[in-house]
Amino acid sequence: MRLFLLFILCLSTPLYAIGPEATYGEHAMVTSRSKLASEAGLEIMRAGGNAVDGAVATAFALAVTYPSAGNIGGGGFAVVRLKDGTVVTLDHRETAPASAHRDMYLNVEGEVVKGLSTASHKAAGTPVSVDGLLVLLEAHGSMSRQEVLAPAIRLATKGFPLSFSMARAFKSQLKKMAAYPASMDKFSNKGKPYEQGDIWRQPLLAATLKKISKHGRDGFYKGKVAALIASEMKRTNGEISLEDLANYKSMWREPVHGSYRGYEVYGMAPPSSGGALVQQILNMIEPYDIGLMGFGSSQAIHLMIEAERRAYADRAEHLGDPDHWDVPTVMLINKQYAKQRFADYDPLKASKSEDIGSGNWPEESKETTHFSVYKNGMMVALTTTLNSSYGSKIVVPGTGILLNNEMDDFSIKPNTPNQFGVTGGKANAIAPGKRMLSSMSPTLVTKDGEPFLITGSPGGSTIITTTLQIILNVIDHNMGIDDAVSQPRFHHQWLPNVVTYDKYAFSPDTLNNLKLMGHVGFRPSWGRGMGDANSILIKEGVISGTKDPRYEGGVVAY
Repeated sequence: MRLFLLFILCLSTPLYAIGPEATYGEHAMVTSRSKLASEAGLEIMRAGGNAVDGAVATAFALAVTYPSAGNIGGGGFAVVRLKDGTVVTLDHRETAPASAHRDMYLNVEGEVVKGLSTASHKAAGTPVSVDGLLVLLEAHGSMSRQEVLAPAIRLATKGFPLSFSMARAFKSQLKKMAAYPASMDKFSNKGKPYEQGDIWRQPLLAATLKKISKHGRDGFYKGKVAALIASEMKRTNGEISLEDLANYKSMWREPVHGSYRGYEVYGMAPPSSGGALVQQILNMIEPYDIGLMGFGSSQAIHLMIEAERRAYADRAEHLGDPDHWDVPTVMLINKQYAKQRFADYDPLKASKSEDIGSGNWPEESKETTHFSVYKNGMMVALTTTLNSSYGSKIVVPGTGILLNNEMDDFSIKPNTPNQFGVTGGKANAIAPGKRMLSSMSPTLVTKDGEPFLITGSPGGSTIITTTLQIILNVIDHNMGIDDAVSQPRFHHQWLPNVVTYDKYAFSPDTLNNLKLMGHVGFRPSWGRGMGDANSILIKEGVISGTKDPRYEGGVVAY
């Protein structure tokens, strides 16, 4: 029976997708969810800025042109390769306010109060994107913040025509924003939905950006903007105070550094789980010739699912904010540990998730955004989020700032599902000043010390597996960046024991083979597919990049 099954697996036929051709450049490139934001980053680099200057300009512009995830009211992570080859990582993840406590979203009976951690002023963690972007610019940029913020200020002041997708997205949010006059003022046309082609201007956000441009960090975390945020929190029984804003500090952390088939892989350390899990999964796959198995084959998919199953189980037990929890990152990315962890792998039979490990793990929203920037040897992978689409849906009056609802990324009650139906444990419990766990996975890959790949994605729990598949597609399947990003994807996260997959990811015989091996639970992905992996490849002296064809966006180069 086992020999027959192996024969059937070898006959499984993969399906291939054809995406748009990559964009090529000689010096610099930006790819992001917004073509306007990509153009802002390239404008700065054309003017003499380096890749960090371009990345910061892109990030601020995304707060204007892609407000469902681009932000100055949220947070994120950046992985940067400097021109001398040094790799640095910046954690600008939101923190719980000083008044936060473990049971803050529970009623007197100990039950979760519906909506309190997702759709109220209490849902917001301290907004930190501004601090992170300015710290990054000051440390490794070459241009002034006035120069770098100019494109975002121009876009917010003069406005831009709304695409069909953005107008539709605004309309879909208005019912949820109806209770907040400042939100309705920003995202509706005097109470009516915006239409495709309407010019969307954001004068209040422009004024806030001008304050940041003029005063730097103090333009956001002190003065009028900070006072408006704190006043709104006090008025609505929110948690963020002037002290929370003034005291936040981004953290430089050691990158997660591993290898795969002779390539060097750099990712983000906890409180991001992405760097550790991408490397752990790669370590478990490395002893197997996944390229020979063939892209989309039952053998390759089974191998990847089983590696993912074990890594996500470890995530549940071990990962959290390293300033509040003892995270064994060194162990998790050790190749010997991977060998031990994968010792019970059966190439012909699926494992049972309940036999793999114990614990629960939290997941954040799919509404995140990732962009990649390259210029003259410098590489930037930056991922940022508000958590839910448009965060808490609350705009702070007088500022144009949309607040995050990142507090729901904590485990608000042990073994109780959050808004995405998943649970969390002690490692990610709420505590004052603590950073909530994330799946964001901005990733850089080098070869012989030289730039090779910049990638990452939004997608909640699927961020890690999307990033993984881009790496495998390029290295093992020898794809160009356009095909590597365009291919349909699949995902497994240990619990629930379900394989989520893009349309066309599995041929009928592949799907049948996986079921014969014991894989249970198959669920099509939402929307147009998993992830939005705007990525750049530097290979044999050629710079190529692509926006993910699943969604809007733009890649620009010179």
